[in-house]
Amino acid sequence: MSIHLTILGCHSATPRVNAHPTSQYLEINNRHFLIDCGEGTQRQMRKYKVGFSKINHIFISHLHGDHFFGLIGLLSTFGILNRERPLHVFGPKGIKEVTELQLKLSMSHVRYEIVFHELSSKNSELIFEDDKVTVHTIPLTHRVYTNGFLFTEKPKARKLHIDNIKMYDEIETCDYHNLKAGKDFTLESGEVIPNEELTIDPEKPKSFAFCSDTMYKPDIVPIIQNVDLLYHEATFLKDLEHLCLKTKHSTAEQAAMIAKQANVGKLIVGHYSSRYSDVTCFKEEAEKVFENVVAAETGKKYSLDRSEKLIKIVS
Repeated sequence: MSIHLTILGCHSATPRVNAHPTSQYLEINNRHFLIDCGEGTQRQMRKYKVGFSKINHIFISHLHGDHFFGLIGLLSTFGILNRERPLHVFGPKGIKEVTELQLKLSMSHVRYEIVFHELSSKNSELIFEDDKVTVHTIPLTHRVYTNGFLFTEKPKARKLHIDNIKMYDEIETCDYHNLKAGKDFTLESGEVIPNEELTIDPEKPKSFAFCSDTMYKPDIVPIIQNVDLLYHEATFLKDLEHLCLKTKHSTAEQAAMIAKQANVGKLIVGHYSSRYSDVTCFKEEAEKVFENVVAAETGKKYSLDRSEKLIKIVS
């Protein structure tokens, strides 16, 4: 399985005893990312056994407290734990100023390098890339500048079809790298053996889209088209849709409409308003529009297996 998502918090506004603000821990293609960092995130990380040392990249969607007030505490704890590796923080313009001011005035012992990547573009852009994963922004519409994030695996190398390869004595182990890269093989006679005969298609790259606070925004559909797993905020139910216009949030139905239009594999809804004591109603509303939906639960891990079936693991 190449995608594991742990929900550290999935409620809106202020933290409560059994309702924690937004934060998620994403494992994709052996990379580890923290997405948003609401108040109490580091406590949730400890509770659900998220390794502090694995986090090298943090993505903050916007500068509302329930999405980043836990950041300063986490950065301070990294310092106390004698972190040495650089930490990369991606977020809206201003995140560097507010974070550095807090660190300065609190005289926090942070000896590791914090590399800030401040975002201001209203268009989708590539903000992170390595040999295994890319991350693009998803421009959203909220009361302040806000982005979602699209995490995509890079295509894996082709798999060797050993039985077919053994049919040609000229193909040696040193040729395997080129075969995995998709190249044909030319025999000494000049005959070209198509790569498709010597290799097998790799698994389809997986993708995860995180759509933080936003009003209904169908123009993001092309960006998230066909993603395997989508998290989309659903602060209200349809009966309070009028509040979405005022607060620039979405309903569960609207989240499902985005999922359906984008032809996503699975939808997780979250960021529930404190007005609701039973979040199962969010799932019920959304699945009237889009069938494959779950309601986020704090502390639960959601994984995609090879058949792309969504599995919830109770922590």
